[in-house]
Formats: sequence, C-alpha cells, structure tokens
Amino acid sequence: TCVGLQNLLQGLSFSVKCYSKHNHLQTVCLYSKIKHQKCHILDCSGGTCTHRTVPPGSIMPWRFFSCKEGTKIPSKRKQNTSITTSQHLYKDLLKSEQENWNDISAGYKAMTKRIKEKLEELHNKYMFNSGLPRIRFGENVYFEENGCIFLSKADDVDEGNVDILFNTEDLGFSDAFIQRIRISADERYMAISLKSDNSEEATCVIMKLGNFPAVEKVIPSVFSFEWATNDVLYYTSQKNLKCQNVFMTTFTNQKHTELVYTEPDARFFVDIYCTKDRRFLTINSNSKTTSEVWLVDCRHPFKLPALVQARTKGLIYHIEHRNDELYILTTYGEPAEYKLMKAPVASSGMENWQLVYALEKKTKLVDLEMFSDHCIMFLKNAGHLYLNVISFVSHSVQSIKLPAWACEFELESHPEHTTSTCYFQLTSPVHPPKRFAYSFKENNLIEQAVQEVPIITNCHTTRLLAKSKDETSVPITVFHNMNSKELHRKPLLVHVYGAYGIDLNMSFKEEKLMLIEEGWILAYCHVRGGGELGLSWHKDGCQQNKLKGLHDLKACITLLHELGFSQPKYTALAAASAGGVLAGALCNTDPELIRAMVLQVSCCRPFMDCDIKLYFLFHSPKQEEWGNPLADEKCMKYIKSYCPYQNIRTQCYPSVFITAYENDQRIPLAGVLGYVQKLRKAALDHASKTSKKGSWIPNIILDIQASGSHCDSSWEDSLNE
Repeated sequence: TCVGLQNLLQGLSFSVKCYSKHNHLQTVCLYSKIKHQKCHILDCSGGTCTHRTVPPGSIMPWRFFSCKEGTKIPSKRKQNTSITTSQHLYKDLLKSEQENWNDISAGYKAMTKRIKEKLEELHNKYMFNSGLPRIRFGENVYFEENGCIFLSKADDVDEGNVDILFNTEDLGFSDAFIQRIRISADERYMAISLKSDNSEEATCVIMKLGNFPAVEKVIPSVFSFEWATNDVLYYTSQKNLKCQNVFMTTFTNQKHTELVYTEPDARFFVDIYCTKDRRFLTINSNSKTTSEVWLVDCRHPFKLPALVQARTKGLIYHIEHRNDELYILTTYGEPAEYKLMKAPVASSGMENWQLVYALEKKTKLVDLEMFSDHCIMFLKNAGHLYLNVISFVSHSVQSIKLPAWACEFELESHPEHTTSTCYFQLTSPVHPPKRFAYSFKENNLIEQAVQEVPIITNCHTTRLLAKSKDETSVPITVFHNMNSKELHRKPLLVHVYGAYGIDLNMSFKEEKLMLIEEGWILAYCHVRGGGELGLSWHKDGCQQNKLKGLHDLKACITLLHELGFSQPKYTALAAASAGGVLAGALCNTDPELIRAMVLQVSCCRPFMDCDIKLYFLFHSPKQEEWGNPLADEKCMKYIKSYCPYQNIRTQCYPSVFITAYENDQRIPLAGVLGYVQKLRKAALDHASKTSKKGSWIPNIILDIQASGSHCDSSWEDSLNE
C-alpha cells in the first residue's frame, strides 16, 4: 500500500524518497535524473510525496529566442534562415556563459574545498547511520542496496544471510536506478520501476519469484503501478510528462493486457493508489483544483472501474477504505479546506457524504494514515506540527503538539493496516531526521533514541508574523546560532517559494546547518501562493492574486531587518523553480532590500508576449496557477506587471547567481540565457551612468550544468552544486 495520501494532497508534485550510497535520506522528484550508483529507493511499499517540484505538464517545445511581436516571416526559406540564426545566437551565448562561469569559479577553489570538506563532515556525522528501507511480508524481509534487491528472513537480515532476487547490471539496466517496488500479496511476483538519467520515463520490470527468479515481463514508459490480485497488475503509462492511460495486465495462463481508463483532459494527471487494507485500487485523475476517483474492486479485478463521484469544478477528493465504508478526504462544503468524510461503498456520491472531522481554520493537512481502528492526521498550524489521532472505536480525537523545532514530517512505510504503532520522522533545515512512534495501545508519543546521531542544541528557532500590504499576517520561520552576538551584523539567507499550494522545503540539509554554525541567520517566508496555511492560502496567492505573494515577501524581509536580523547589505534571497518569479520580481521592485540572489532552475523568463502564449498553450495545467493569458488580455497584462523579465530596468541590482540545466524540459535554457543577458545589461548601464568611485557593480553569474534535473539530486550531485 502507499504511504499516506501526501502524493494526492500535494496535487501533482510527485516525488519519491531515495537513499544515496551513503544511506542519505533525501526527497527526489520522480522525473529527476540520478545515476543508480548515487541513489537508492525508499519507495518500497508506497510512493510518498513532498512539496518540492512544479506539477508535471507537457514538454515545452524546444525554442530559442522569440521573434519580436509583429514580425512576419513571408517564406519558408526565410523562416529556416531565421531558425538557423537563432541557433547560432543560442550556441554563442551558451559558450560565452560557460566560459564566463569557468573564469569566475576558478577564483573560488579554496572556498569550495573548505565548504566541501565541512559538508562531508556534517553528512558523515548526522546522516551516515540512516537505515535502509525494508518491506516486511510475514517472516520475509525485502530490501534494496546498490541496484540489487535482496530477500532475507526477518531474524537473519542483519546477519548477512540473504538471497539476491534482482540485479540491475545483470539484466542489462546498468545505467538505471530502482525507483519503486511492489510485491504481490502471495509473494509470487515483484514489480520494479527503473529509471535512467537520460529519460523522463521509467521502465517496469516484473519478476517471477521462487527458487530461480526470472524476468516475466518488461513494460516501458510507466509511472505508477499496483497489484490488484496475486497475478493482476494495474499501471499508468507516461508520455511527455503526462499520465492519461491506465492498463491492466495479467500473469495467469491466459496472459493479456488491456486499456482500462483514458483521461481526455490534458489538465489532469492520472495515478494509481492501493487502499491501506488492499480492498480497492483507486484510479485518481487530478488537476490542481479538481479530482475524480474510480474504484477497482481487488476481489473482482476484471470488472469495470466504478466512479465514486463525477468531477465537479473546484471539488478535490481522495479515497481510503475501512469496514465497507469509503473514507473521503475532500474540500466539499464550506470552508473549502480538507475534511474527512465517509460514505457507504454502494452509494458513494457526495449527497451521501457524512462529516467525520473538519480541520481548524488555517490548518494545513500534510498527510493522512488510515489504520484498522484509527486514523492519524499530520497537520501544520502557524508553523507548528501536530498529530490528530482519530479513534473509530471511542469516536474521540486526540491532538498532540510536536516539538517546537520540528518543521517537516517524514512518514515511514506501514504495509499492515492492523499495526498498533505508527512510525514517522521529524526534521527541520538544521535538525537531522529524528524518529518517533505513536502507540495506539498506550495512546502516547515515543521518541526513538539513536545514540549515533548527535542532538543539535545550539540552534534557536523563532516564529514571526509579518504584516503584508493588505494587513494579512504572513508566517516566518527563523533559525540562528544561540551563541551569536549582534545579529544585525550577521549574514541572512531568506528562502521563498509561494506557488502551486506547495510548502517551502524545510527538510534537513547539511549546508543549512553549516551556515548556522558559521553564524548565518536562515529565514523561511511562508508567503501566499504556497500551502502552509491550507488551501485558501494558496488560492489567495495564485492567478489574479500573484502580487500578494510579492507583497508578503517584501513585508517579511522588512520585518526581519526591523527586528535586528541582519541588514540589507548582508542579506541574500534564495528561490528555486516557480519561486524565482517572486524573487525576480522583488529584484525589480525593491532591489535595495537584498545584496545577492540565488536562483535554481527558476522561471524568471517564460514571459515575452509570444513566450507567454506558447508557454501556456503547451502547459495548460499551469493556467490554474497563473491564469489563462491565451483567452484573457487582462490576465496577460497582469502577468506582465510582475514578470521578472518584462520589468528589468536600469537600476542598481543585487548580485545574482543562477543554476540551470541544458536539457531541462520545464524551464528551457534559452529563456534563462535571455534573462541573464537583459539583467546584466541593465546593471552595467546603471553602473556606467553613475560612474562614481566605489559604486556597486553586481556579479550576474550563470552556471549551466550539462546534466542534472529540475528536481532534487543525489547527495553527491547536491554536494558538488
């Protein structure tokens, strides 16, 4: 079964958890390009998901620089000449930026060496002892390491008495890493997804287990898969970052494969989930604002899927099952936040949904785990983490506030819904994962002590509220060294995202702890557009409300400085992906607030006129976040009002460091090159006009990496970056 509903709650921000060869627990996007030597799975018994990536969509067609508005191309011959010219311009700019980066980076070798040694020291100190993920079936334990899958008896797993079931190299998949494992209930079959670093799509390999494990079938271009019965597998096919078809394949005497479901709307992404009790497979078709679920009865896997509730615009719902009742996590009713409801399987329409539990206002539901007699909700409220334990026996709810330093949950696999204990980890950017357990029998929280991992004691966590332009209170989480004096003289690194209803990533990173130890202040601004305060927080910062996120960010940085956390000349701003829109916009409107900005694969320039139209034409799912400039001129004008590229002007800018990847399908490199060129020209024009002695000339640096991913990378790759 899957681990919770987090993959659904985060919309389409799909990711898996994986381990590097140093057993470093990380979150990595399903589409990331990671060599198998550097990354191993955690998604053994379920696909968890985090808040780190933009939603999947169509591949943006390969384009170079846009022609000016109104330019006409009268003949095919001239069009080909124009394309050739653009290609040469693109290659020249690419070569120029690479040479510039090589020249600049050479001056940082000593600093790079020192930082790398420090990060490796912290990694070995805090993360080396993370355990490998395991799947337990009765007395059997399955686990993966170095591209191999092993089987052992539970009592022998630590003694080295293991059988090898699968080896990527022996079967010709040497360039792939293992992404997900699903084992049939009778343990006769094992389905494995493999992914290489040169493809966005995974391959599913089905092994027949026994005394001599053998490959039974290979299915290309697969995203998610689940066993309906011992010998019936359902899976989704992936093409161009979209999943719209569901297939069923059988491994009985009469083997066959057939199409079960097709999603006609390109805005919707389809995946498969198995309820905790293995009673149903759910076919989930989700956009960012609407969802629809079909049920496959695992007792009758050849019957047509049954619709739970027809899609209704603005209605999101997800399904679990217990005792012949569907438990429905949904936005149905007022307010439009998540509620837990239930309905009989036989009459599942929303007219029959009954409320079980409703969240408090401005509370974020991070995840939900269903057990035989209990349900655990993992919640965020005003930056603090909580557990709400719902008892279906006593019909009571117990709320447990978790340690103040904790900022993120990391759930562990619970393949048996009858278990009496729920295990999870708590972490923060500067606190390594710490294991906890909730016992249903004892009704209490148990901290799992690990002597090998030192406890962080010198870091102080502060939670603030900044008043935005419209008087809305915006949360900020601040970390600093308890021993630091004169905080107004310390360097400050501010983080922002604010899009797609996704929370800022606040899981542990060695580089964040290193900065704290060296006296830095870290601040995380939970602006509107993100999901930290629930669905309404996202709604209040998307489409025609995007500027609210920018106002929030300005208010947060201003408050930090007013309270004595650093000052503008020591402040840097960091953002990734869609977070670059707000960061880049702040650079244009209030450049005096920061001294430097770091952008990682950020979309600062999809937005010249014809860029905008083509971008949204081929990325229709993004219209739910940014609006539809294809059909609405007001929307086009609004996007232009904050677009980081459109609003560059001759003024004093902070220094900017941008990381980009040559083959990033979500943010084409040509757009990043155009943004850097225009920003650099504006900064230099301003410097030439002022020409005062000692005047500020910013560094505008672009690091173009030949290989890499829009999403998180392995420990080794992130260390190099």
